[in-house]
Amino acid sequence: MYRTSSANILHRVPSYFYSRSEMSLAFSPRTSRSVAYRKFEDTLDGTVFDEADGDEITLLGDDERQQYAASLEDGYGLAARPAAVMSGEDKRGMALLLILYLIQGVPLGLALGSMPFILQNSLSYSQLATFALCGYPYSLKLLWSPVVDSIFSSRIGRRKSWVIPMQLINATLMLYISMSIQHLMDEPSLHVTHLTNVFTALVFFSATQDIAVDGWALTLLSPENLSYASTCQTIGLNTGYFTSYTVFLALNSPTIADRWGTPQLTLAAYLKFWCWVSYAVTVLVVFKKEKKDSVSDSGLTIREVYRQIWDVVKMQHIRSLSIMFVLGKIGFAANDAATSLKMVEKGLNREDLAVAVLINFPFQIFGGWLVGSWSRGDYPLRPWVYTFWPRIGFAFTAMLIVYWFPTPPLTGGFFVFLVIHTVLTSFTSTIQFVGSSAFFTRISDPVIGGTYMTLLNTFSNVGTMWPKWFVLKSIDLFTVATCQIEDDSTYIGEVATECSTQLGKKMCADVEGVCLVTRDGYYVVTTLCMVFGVLFLLFYTIPTARRLQSLSISSWRVKL
Repeated sequence: MYRTSSANILHRVPSYFYSRSEMSLAFSPRTSRSVAYRKFEDTLDGTVFDEADGDEITLLGDDERQQYAASLEDGYGLAARPAAVMSGEDKRGMALLLILYLIQGVPLGLALGSMPFILQNSLSYSQLATFALCGYPYSLKLLWSPVVDSIFSSRIGRRKSWVIPMQLINATLMLYISMSIQHLMDEPSLHVTHLTNVFTALVFFSATQDIAVDGWALTLLSPENLSYASTCQTIGLNTGYFTSYTVFLALNSPTIADRWGTPQLTLAAYLKFWCWVSYAVTVLVVFKKEKKDSVSDSGLTIREVYRQIWDVVKMQHIRSLSIMFVLGKIGFAANDAATSLKMVEKGLNREDLAVAVLINFPFQIFGGWLVGSWSRGDYPLRPWVYTFWPRIGFAFTAMLIVYWFPTPPLTGGFFVFLVIHTVLTSFTSTIQFVGSSAFFTRISDPVIGGTYMTLLNTFSNVGTMWPKWFVLKSIDLFTVATCQIEDDSTYIGEVATECSTQLGKKMCADVEGVCLVTRDGYYVVTTLCMVFGVLFLLFYTIPTARRLQSLSISSWRVKL
């Protein structure tokens, strides 16, 4: 046995083998691919080098050396990995993550799902764009994530110091909204700003909790099972989101209540229910012991964390990743933001929409778990990139559905087709979400775990959220609609010629006119988004994703 330096070992590796490792595209969960591969390389001269402490581990003979090399080679130059064992502690950690992510999904389902449909009959697309701003804190949480990562009580726990108060604040805020929501919803067009403010606050505190939970996930699960954190996030957030979206819309519907003889669930009652659930989950978190991690609890100051963020952002591959995620989703942004609203406008009942998405829910849960196993592979961004094509294709199909939407009532065959389209569209979205989350979890640095994860998730969330305001605004901007009046003698002025906003539609109805849409901005905006999405995918996203996956995990680490 002898000691040697990493530089000497790498110098002894044959040049042809060293270049091969650089060209391979491979990742292993939470472990640098270069470490596993370098162990394989170093066996060529009988030495296995441990990168963690700079010591040689063992000295193999020729037969042992060949056997070890054979166990690592899988036909692609990748290190074979034993199947991870799910311990009881990991199972309990996954259960806690599922619950916490579910609680976070509830306000998102209300703010981004149910409320736009409830408000659609009273607000214009421009006013809906204003309300859509309440979802932005989830995309901009990077701005205050260093505070969450740096200020904490060691006695309570680094992550529990934030999860507990955020849970309590969210529960109390939902209780407040439940007591005032009826007054706001009586005349929502007069209270757009107030509605936006209260739901922005709700999303803000949920986003703050998400920072702490993302960081907690890095230590709550063992390294070999860490990729399941993205699965927990997918299942938990989807469950909370769809509960507030589809389940609530269905139970809130007077039609379904009359049909099934069930009481109608009001928004106030729904908020009160989740208020008490949040209080109960807070008690559960209080009694959960947080694992002590010397690396994660390194005690960086806020200023140091912001400096580390700036250092990370200055990395060339981080900038490339940010551009890829911020602009890459424009191709289907119009479909995500406006298609469902357009279908309701064309005559689709909110109850039918809720049933369609409710049918989709179990497929989302199963898909999230299934895709979680795919994300454990060596190419986590490969399914993410491949899925762009069907997502843009489904956006095009959805535009055709809106254009040829049948006159209600809908036939059973068309409704089944709509459900299948919804399931497939959502499944492609799940693939991208889980794939990107697994990649982010793998490359995040535990030293600033919550902030690093938040930085990476910010790129993805911003890419999803920022186009929404512009899409909804642009639909009104490109739409040309006039009020057609049968008896010209009743014409009351120029205000009757505008039929895009709710005010114009109301004035048109008051004079017994009919809104005539000569150009629907939805089709213009959707087409522009798809054209940009295809070009950006071909010329930037695909080559950039391939290059980023070729990097070793150590290249993503913060240099302290």
